[in-house]
Amino acid sequence: MSHSIRLAFLEDAYMKSCDGTVTAVNDRGGIILDCTNFYATSGGQPGDTGWLERADGSRIAITTTVTGESKQEVILVPAEGQPAPEVGEKVTGHINWERRQKLMRMHTACHILSVVCPFPITSANVGEEESRVDFDLPEAGVTKEDVSAQMMEIVSGDHPVYSEWITEAELDADPSIIRSKNVRPPRGAGRIRLVAIGEKASIDSQPCGGTHVLTTGEVGEIHIGKIEKKGRENRRFRIRFGPLPAN
Repeated sequence: MSHSIRLAFLEDAYMKSCDGTVTAVNDRGGIILDCTNFYATSGGQPGDTGWLERADGSRIAITTTVTGESKQEVILVPAEGQPAPEVGEKVTGHINWERRQKLMRMHTACHILSVVCPFPITSANVGEEESRVDFDLPEAGVTKEDVSAQMMEIVSGDHPVYSEWITEAELDADPSIIRSKNVRPPRGAGRIRLVAIGEKASIDSQPCGGTHVLTTGEVGEIHIGKIEKKGRENRRFRIRFGPLPAN
């Protein structure tokens, strides 16, 4: 049975804590709230960790967050041996903010990379210290130095990053905004969330359900650590924090 949940992180990715009521505890101990600021593993971005604060001040440690029967159903996975809350119990969810912020910066950096390298994306994975994006790119013809410089130009521009919504019909009318070669945005809700960069999406706009920073400047210094050949038509770009190391 799918549960209706308010996904507070879509409204405010900077929400460090959020009140909610336990609506279910599944047979594996997964906790479902009616409102949550925990992001569930999806689109290459790992699920949030953190804890639930109970009325008596005690904590239930959360080791990851996953989706249920649909992307709209968010399940908080407690650490082994943690007590189970009661259905109807009111709790406050606290995300591991330091980790989330790194993931937000990295996820935004992945979008910036897709602007600099406008090729079909075959795979992506967001990490706390390193992220990777794979492109359908038979002959690279690019260098990590050039790509890093172009990415930092966008970062330094401190452009706004924001979300907007379009209908599924609007997406069907312009499928070119989908960058992923193998994954399509989830459908059924009637609308699709876009993440845009730049005034009036002047730099980028693409479907995404993840969390991002508010300006490109918040990403900080980044570089491409390595470009790898992964198959005949696949190139893997590894994004890392910090300046490009000197050769």
